[in-house]
Parts: sequence; structure tokens; C-alpha cells
Amino acid sequence: MHFWPHFTAALLLVVDVWAIGHAVLYKRDSRSAVGWCGIILVFPLLGAILYLLLGINRIQRRAAHLRGRPIPPELQPDHTSDESVLLHHLPDQADHLVTLARIVRSITSRPLLSGNRLRLLRNGDQAYPAMLEAIAGAHTSVTLSSYIFAHDASGLAFVEALAAAARRGVEVRVLIDDVGARYSFPPITGLLQRRGVRAATFMPTFFHWRMPYGNLRNHRKLLVVDGRRGFTGGLNIRHNNVTAAGGRDATRDLHAEVEGPVIRHLQEAFAEDWAFTTGERLEGERWFPTNTAAGGVPARGITDGPDEDYDKLRRVLMGALACARHRVRIVTPYFLPDNALVSQINITALRGVPVDILIPRHNNLRLVSWACMAQLWQVLERGCRVWRTEAPFDHSKIMVVDDAWCMLGSGNWDPRSLRLNFEFNVEAYDPLLAQELNDLIDQKMANAQPLTLADVDGRSLPVRLRDGVARLFSPYL
Repeated sequence: MHFWPHFTAALLLVVDVWAIGHAVLYKRDSRSAVGWCGIILVFPLLGAILYLLLGINRIQRRAAHLRGRPIPPELQPDHTSDESVLLHHLPDQADHLVTLARIVRSITSRPLLSGNRLRLLRNGDQAYPAMLEAIAGAHTSVTLSSYIFAHDASGLAFVEALAAAARRGVEVRVLIDDVGARYSFPPITGLLQRRGVRAATFMPTFFHWRMPYGNLRNHRKLLVVDGRRGFTGGLNIRHNNVTAAGGRDATRDLHAEVEGPVIRHLQEAFAEDWAFTTGERLEGERWFPTNTAAGGVPARGITDGPDEDYDKLRRVLMGALACARHRVRIVTPYFLPDNALVSQINITALRGVPVDILIPRHNNLRLVSWACMAQLWQVLERGCRVWRTEAPFDHSKIMVVDDAWCMLGSGNWDPRSLRLNFEFNVEAYDPLLAQELNDLIDQKMANAQPLTLADVDGRSLPVRLRDGVARLFSPYL
């Protein structure tokens, strides 16, 4: 009987020492390592359990068995230089962006591909009909990845389209994040499987409820039909994205229809996630046909995640800010940049480059909104301009630099997107597409309110304390 207290104490010691040792050896950020060590010491066993659930990157360990296999011929890198792709495409005042293309290629190890067409689709009102029409016309394959795939009117429309494609003999694969699948009840995965659609959930979690702050989630939004027509951006599959339907939860967002060689980057991202989740390798002409030019836009897919793609999107953002000469425009629902990104934003503004940042006035995640308010002074005091857009909530993610380079996709300006989630963005070097995005941003700004340093400093003490406490949790929001 007297043995058990000693055994329990020894077990606690072993578990805590293991957790502390793991944090010291494997946490990339020294501040994160120190924080976790403190939590483990202050809360024995509980701290170690929290570290096991939230602190360890399990993706690298589980994906290790998929690495080292030969790269299929359709995924072999293109050795065409980015400079030759951009030759004669950029105007003289934007030719410095060739340097940015070189930076992004070094970061992503993916080539810039010419001959693409990108068509902007606003909200579910425009995007869903186009996506459903593409699925209805599928002949060989459909791959669909979404963070949220809700069991509602829009979700059911996609289930019907996917099931009909499967009945026609089309190979259909659907990947939904396990946390995102639980944003509605019952989860849509069961219905998909009953309707003959091969569906899987990414990284099943122990917790069977909605967790908006869950770690290591697949936040990518990808649809590829016949390997030739693709859709990507910020839109989940959820009826509140159809703004015409109204409702207090209506959400604005932006998607793009993509055609041309860059489709292979979308399909490659899906294929890697699907292989990781199910072990099935998607290879061959059915999934990766040869795509000819469909337009004139040079574009590239950018994957980011807490695995071998770690920190890619953040470095791309910093590269774009460093190369900017004329103006920078940023639209994001969640603005929580780390110190390095804040410094780069401020240096850009101090060089005389106007920087406009658009965020929602009323956020769907209150903690994120509070934490954002606690650090906006850092960019406002250096001359950046912040605009707060009115309802409905704007979930769009856009960046435009020098009216010629633009990026859209699933990634936000927060630690969750830049460090903890799997994201997919597309960059494009095209003045016409940039002008379309600038027109959209102008419309948003016309109905937005500028936020000044005086506004931020004028918050009451209780509000500032609340926001400051929320900011302490920003690495995990």
C-alpha cells in the first residue's frame, strides 16, 4: 500500500521530464519551449498531457512513412526559369517583382507556371454554382478538400452532385478536416459514404465536438475536376456563404476558378493530403493530365503547414513586403502577425510604401478580435492604415503588391495559419487580375471605417486589459 505514492511520484517525474525534454529538443521557437516547460512544471501531469495534445507536431511523425518514395513523372519539377516566364508580361514599373518570383521559387521549390486563367468568384453566390456545374460535367475524376463541409442546404447540393458523378463512373475523392466536419450535425461524411462517395476525414481528433482553435487542421479549400479545372480560395462549403440567403451569420468570401498548368499544384496538394490520410496514391493521367495554356497569367501554388512546408507562407509574405515599391493592400479576417512580420510591415511603411490593412469590424471569433485590437498600435504608429469593414463578416484573404502581384487562398495573417494549419494559396503576376482585386478592395474600403491610433488608445481600461489578456493566447488562436 505504501508503494503506490512512490510509484505515482516516480511516474509523474518520468512523464514530466520526458515532456520537458521533448519541448527543449523539438520546439522551433525558444519562447514556445520556455512556455511549455513552465506549464509542465507548474501543472505536473496535466501540463504534460496538454503538451501531448497541443504541443507536439504529430504530422511529421505520421507522414514519415510516405516520404522517400519516387516522385511520379507528373510531379517532377519544371526547370523553366521564373524570369523567362515573366519576360514581357510585367510592365516596366513592376519588373522588380521578378526578384519576388525568384524568392518564392526558392521558398516553395515550385516553378512559376505560365498560361493560366483565374476568374474571381465572390461568395457562395457565384462560387457554388460554378463548382457544382464543374462537378456535373466531370468525366474522369473529382477531388475536393474543405475545412468545413456543412450538413445544410449548400452542403447537400454538393453531396448530390458528387454522388451523381460517382454513379457515372467518375473517380471521386473527398477530404474533410475532422474538426471542420463537426461544425454541423450530423457530420456530412456519413451521408457522403452512404451515397457512394469515397470520403475521409483529416487527422481524427479525440474530441467529438467543434473546436475552432484546434491544432494541426487541414484548412485548405481545393476542388479539381478532371485534373483540368480547379477552384481554390477561402470558401468553405457552408450555406452562410450564400449572402443572398441572408441571415445574421452571412459571410463574404472570395474564391477563384483556375485553369491551366497551375492546376497541377492544386492536385498535388490534394494528392499529398489524401495519401497521408488514406495511404492511397493518386497517380497517372486520370488525376494529372497534361494541361495546355488556358490564359496568360503566370501563377504558382503555395502550400504551407506544420510539416516540411513549415513557415513557407510567412516567408512569402515577408518577401512580398520586402519587394514592394508602390503600395501594399492586405485583406484578412484574422490579423495577428508575429513580431518579425510586424517589423517587416513597418519597415515597408517607413520606406514610404502605403500599406492598407482591411479587417472585419465584427469578427466571428471574439478572442481573435480582442487580441488583434491589442496589437494594432504596432502598425498604426508606423503609418500603416487600418480599415474595419462592416457586416456581413468578411472571410476573404487577399494581398496585392504594386498593382501587379497578388495572392489569394486559405491562409490568414495569424499564427494558426502560418504555423499550425495546412494552407493553400495561389500567387499570380498579372496587372489585370491585380486590378480586379484592387477594384474589389476599393469597394470594401468604400464601406469601411478607418481605425486610428487614437481609437486604439482610447479604449477603456477594462477593454484594454481584456484585449491584452487575449493577446497572450495569440500563438494558439
